[in-house]
Amino acid sequence: MVIKLAIRNLFHDRSRFLVTLVGILFAVVLVAVQLGMYFGARRMITGMIDHTSADIWISKYGTESIEQGDFQSGRERFTALAVPGVEAVTPLVVSFAEWHRPDSSIAHVVVVGSDDADTTLKPWNVVEGSSGPLSPDGVVVDRTYLPALGITGVGSFGEIGGKRVKVEGLTNGIRSFTTSPYVFTSMKKAHALFSVPPGQANFYLVKLAPGAVAAEVKRELQSRLPDSSVFTKTEFRQRNLDYWLFGTGAGVALLGGAALGLIIGTVIVAQTLYSSTKDHLSEFATLRALGSSSLYIHKVILTQAAVSAVCGFVLGTILALLISQLSGHTALPIVLTPAIAAFLFAVTLIMCAISAVSSILKVTKIDPAMVFAR
Repeated sequence: MVIKLAIRNLFHDRSRFLVTLVGILFAVVLVAVQLGMYFGARRMITGMIDHTSADIWISKYGTESIEQGDFQSGRERFTALAVPGVEAVTPLVVSFAEWHRPDSSIAHVVVVGSDDADTTLKPWNVVEGSSGPLSPDGVVVDRTYLPALGITGVGSFGEIGGKRVKVEGLTNGIRSFTTSPYVFTSMKKAHALFSVPPGQANFYLVKLAPGAVAAEVKRELQSRLPDSSVFTKTEFRQRNLDYWLFGTGAGVALLGGAALGLIIGTVIVAQTLYSSTKDHLSEFATLRALGSSSLYIHKVILTQAAVSAVCGFVLGTILALLISQLSGHTALPIVLTPAIAAFLFAVTLIMCAISAVSSILKVTKIDPAMVFAR
């Protein structure tokens, strides 16, 4: 009876119910898109780090992110190799550079130079061409950025630092949070592009020997390399997230947008449910006069809110998934996972339940005698 009465009240004024659904749909889509962008940004920021098997990262002191490390002298590698518990240390070059397009314009890119060691960073999700070994001038880029680089695909040529490069492979889904495309190449080519001696690198990736404790090895490395920053993989991952999402304010903006969507949705739903409750005050008063408890009437109002939440959530989720699919090949993909959908459903129910409070407070003040006064 509770569900039947709640649905009848909702559909009594279809235009008002439609406004409720639009409010919830707007909130769901806005929150889903903002959260999807937030988690998409997190994935882009940590993607490079997550695709290495290194246990410890050694960088120049004060390095905030993987794109901003300065070149180190090379002695750091040999110092690290002498530390007990270290099995291997491999160099990694990651640095901004200028890509000269065929039309003479310039695009900023991030060059990633590595060797064939398992711990270093190599392109993944290669969909065309080769990921390595590359020719002396070979590079791999993501196909999302082909227009930005002014090239058409495998076999195209570009120029970095006055030196020619040839695209020999394309990846799919390797995005850059800085919007500067990643360009993968060999360590030798990276050294040539930046005119630095062999052995120098922005990062040295440490692989631990079996049984070694990362915290202990990190402490020893830090004591022997006072001018370097030493991070475990987890620490360096978090440092990148903190810098790009909160140090730059990008994460706060995305989460703030999600919060704004919830506030707007809550207000719209609250106003609609309150108006619906006022239109049915006489019916609620009749129920009170017939002996219905306040709890029963509260259940009716909360059920109205729940039905509105489910309908609005389903419609909003369908639209959000469509937007997510359309963003799949853009520079900022929107990530929507089952976990995000479940969280969003719970938030939608809570939002609508909060919206029902004003209606519940109104009904609580009903005097059953108003039925007999009419």
